[in-house]
Amino acid sequence: MIVHPELRRAARHARRPLLTTTLLQGAVTLTHLAQAVLLAAALAGLARGDTARLPWLLAAVPAVVAVRAALAVAQRRTATRAGSRVRVALRDELLDRLGRLGPAHLTTARAGAVRTTLVDGVEGVDAYVSRYLPQLLVTLTVPPLVLTVLAAVEPAALLGLVPALLLALAGPRAWDRLLAARGKDHWDTYEGLGADYLEALQGMPALRAAGAVGRTRERLERRSADLHRATVAKLRLSLVDTGITDLAVQGGTVAAALLAARSAVTGSTTAAGTYLVLLLASECFRPVRDLAREWHAGHLGASAADGLARLRTAEPAVRDTGTEAARWTAPPELRFDDVTFAHDGAASPALRGVSFTAPAGRTTAIVGPSGAGKSTLVSLLLRHHDPQRGRVLVDGRPADRYTLDSLRRGIAVVSQETYLFHATIADNLRLARPDATDAQLTDAARAAGVHDEITALPDGYATVLGERGATLSGGQRQRLALARALLADARVLVLDEATSSVDERREADIVRELLNAAGGRTVLVVAHRLAAVRHADRIVVLDRGGVDAVGAHTDLVEAAGVYAQLVEAGRARQGEIAV
Repeated sequence: MIVHPELRRAARHARRPLLTTTLLQGAVTLTHLAQAVLLAAALAGLARGDTARLPWLLAAVPAVVAVRAALAVAQRRTATRAGSRVRVALRDELLDRLGRLGPAHLTTARAGAVRTTLVDGVEGVDAYVSRYLPQLLVTLTVPPLVLTVLAAVEPAALLGLVPALLLALAGPRAWDRLLAARGKDHWDTYEGLGADYLEALQGMPALRAAGAVGRTRERLERRSADLHRATVAKLRLSLVDTGITDLAVQGGTVAAALLAARSAVTGSTTAAGTYLVLLLASECFRPVRDLAREWHAGHLGASAADGLARLRTAEPAVRDTGTEAARWTAPPELRFDDVTFAHDGAASPALRGVSFTAPAGRTTAIVGPSGAGKSTLVSLLLRHHDPQRGRVLVDGRPADRYTLDSLRRGIAVVSQETYLFHATIADNLRLARPDATDAQLTDAARAAGVHDEITALPDGYATVLGERGATLSGGQRQRLALARALLADARVLVLDEATSSVDERREADIVRELLNAAGGRTVLVVAHRLAAVRHADRIVVLDRGGVDAVGAHTDLVEAAGVYAQLVEAGRARQGEIAV
């Protein structure tokens, strides 16, 4: 009966409605007790041949049933409202935590497992908090009240009821630790299967291309079988728990009935007392039976509690220690000063001693071979990680002086992995600026080179996109993401392989249009292909985590370094395509 701290914490989100639903549940239970008292009085009157009060007693029973029905409806509505409040508050809190954890957390946590926790885990907490906890309080309150009444009527009945109640309530507790372990195994397996299914659905095109659909199906079948075994193991133990409770309930009721019958035969109690013992003995165990039922309803929440706690208390890769708001009225200068950074578990640093400056209001390109550390620089600028040595300065101040929210709002990023939502094109664009006018949407789309393609669609900007923008080509998705970044009107614009899904000729045109539209911004262009960076004001060449050279396109080509090699490789690639 020990309530997990995470579940107690969740219950605090709806204290008042939970208190109300507990009181209503207690009132429902009291109507059962009132009904038992009325029936006992009626039966005692019949046994004595006294029928004067019988019509009134029998008329009162349906009235009590009607009151109970009204209370039960009110209790269910209140419980639903309490559960809804808990779900909303818990999901808001967890989503806010995910936002603060940032991409660094999602590189180690599986999206499907997080989804299962946010959806199924929170639903389980709803049932636990809104149904099990109120019933637990009623169960701890009502049986002692009934036992007190029975002690006044027939003390001998307690000899059968008290041991049975203790067994029903305390007996299953011997299995709590094992049941918790089985519940955790079940949840972990369930969470893993959810992650596998989501991954398979998202990666279905790749699985088909690799001919791996059959192998994936077999793997999912094995995981499903593991879940089945974990579920059966948990249910088997849960049935033992239920069996102990039922044995205690039935045994206690029978023992109380035998003791009541003995008292009636010996004449030590009145007929009314005998009937009252018989009826109240059953009502004494009603809350215990209801508690067992609600436990099964809320057990998923108890199983998910550890997962919810892990997600809620997960620490971000960087702490939000900044105190200044990043409110740049003019484009800021970006400076990397002797920056060194190594990913956890990496054999060598991704960046070592990197120093360069991206001038305010100008375009700086970062190029280099794959693995040179280009995207890591962007991650450090956004403070998804902090460097182990050196500093990242924005507008002359260390980036960690700014609050995380204001820093990231001031930097618009378009990455290679774009994400579009199942909504209209206009709605997707307005994510960056909800109050943007239609004219502003059009201007941003034109600058990103996608306006003509949008207007060619049947519903134009009102066209509803498929999930993740699946109804568009890769290039169209990236250009929509570019338009969205332009709408954000941030003082810093970062294009991280943002045009990689566009062919090289079109890429150069788009980048030129973007740079023209990005006036009044400091632009950082991270690219592997050089068509996107030829017209940058400065080009920073990275190689093996360090700065190889800094300069303009022409100067770097003449220097015959890494950049010149990349240019030659690009020309060779274009020649192969032409052939």
